[in-house]
Parts: sequence; structure tokens; C-alpha cells
Amino acid sequence: MKSRPVLPVVSLLTDFGTTDYYVGAVKGAILSANPAVVIADITHEIPPQDVEAGAFTLLAAYKTFPTGTIHLAVVDPGVGSTRRPIIVSANEQFFVGPDNGLFSYIYDREPSHRVFHITFDRYFRPSPSSTFHGRDIFAPVAAALSNGVRPQEFGPLINDPVRLPSLETPLRIIHIDRFGNCVTNIRRDLFDGRVASLRVNGTIIRKFQNFYGESSGKSLFAIWGSAGFLEISVNGGSAAQKLGAKRADVIILNVA
Repeated sequence: MKSRPVLPVVSLLTDFGTTDYYVGAVKGAILSANPAVVIADITHEIPPQDVEAGAFTLLAAYKTFPTGTIHLAVVDPGVGSTRRPIIVSANEQFFVGPDNGLFSYIYDREPSHRVFHITFDRYFRPSPSSTFHGRDIFAPVAAALSNGVRPQEFGPLINDPVRLPSLETPLRIIHIDRFGNCVTNIRRDLFDGRVASLRVNGTIIRKFQNFYGESSGKSLFAIWGSAGFLEISVNGGSAAQKLGAKRADVIILNVA
């Protein structure tokens, strides 16, 4: 019996939302160059121009995708400026988007990554718009990668990509999800079994749970989340609202 052919996968992560034509146009540009590609949406609800939120969401999602996936990520407040378009090769996957720190956490998690500056415009759409590189540059480049073009064919290797501040320090809230869970940058692989308590905005959390519904009531607790970071949660409510918390709030950690 013949094995089923593996179709190329392109994931999409943007701050475009879904009320305008932008996401559809990006998908159209990809499919025009490779109608056989599988397109998977990570999210299009990154807060506008929030590069740090995009970087975290990409970090949380990329390892669930198969080898060879091309991640097209566009959170790009510098579109049309001199910021570089890049391709990152890491974890046997590719990442296409702006050089503005969006791939910083991939660099940290995948030390053997390589970064290429996209300078060869053969694969761009004609007369690229200065306001829509997602459609006119990044989408056709992602499609070309899905058709087998190698990343080094788009431009030179670079060693100075833009990076966001470290995800490791200081200890802080790095994401608040739609349920109000406060995701910290305390990593399970470094601190599992060692965390005694947390302090956020003057509130101390000593309670730890294995799943959200482990106990009833509205008390705050800590839980290891699916992205591998410690989260602060409350069953059936918003921990962020209860704490008055926002991203970048400092965490004081007491280890056992």
C-alpha cells in the first residue's frame, strides 16, 4: 500500500484580527503559489503591534507542529521601514516574518537556529505594498519554502537579529490568557517541586493544584500550565482581575 504523501504545512500568527480582508489575502497569496499547502491558524488575535505577545504565543505553539512546518508570523509595527524581513531555521522548522524580536524566544529555546535576511525579491508579489508585507513578501516567501526552495536562496546568513529582553529574568507575568490566567516565566523544567509560594501585587499564593477544578471556591492557586510555565489561576474566575494584574508585573518567588 502506498504511503500517504505529506503535505507542506504553513501556520499563521498575526495581529490582523478577522473582520478585515487581511488574513484572507495572506492565505490567497500562499495558495496562489502552492495550492496543495495546508494552512493552520495559530491565532489572528494578537493585540495590535504587540510583538512580545506574538513571541510568547509562537513559543507556546511551535513544537506541536510537524517537522518542516513553515510558521508565518506577522506582528509588524515597522512594516515598510528599514527593518529586515527574515527566515529563521530552527527545530527542523522555518519561521518567516519581520526582524523585530518576534522570534526571540525561538532563538533562546533553539540555540542551533540560523537566520537569513530576505534580500532576493524574485518570489515577492509584483510591486509590494509598503503597508502589507504579510501578503506581498512574507506569504510568497513562505509558499516558496513550502515548494522546496531553501532558506539560503533568499539571502545571506545574519548573526545580529533583533531580540526582545530575556524571557528568563526578571520573574514576571508574561501573558494573561482570555480566561484571566496569569502565565509567569517560571519554567517547570527549572522549578518543578521547588516553588513554595509566590507574591504578586502584595498577594501571596501558597496553594498549588494539579488541575483547575481540583477544588471549589474562588481562591487563587498556582498550576503548571500547558506551555510549561507556572500559572496563577482561580477556578471559574479571572486571576488577573482578582489580583489587579497585568503583563510585566513582577513575581516574588519563594523556593523550598
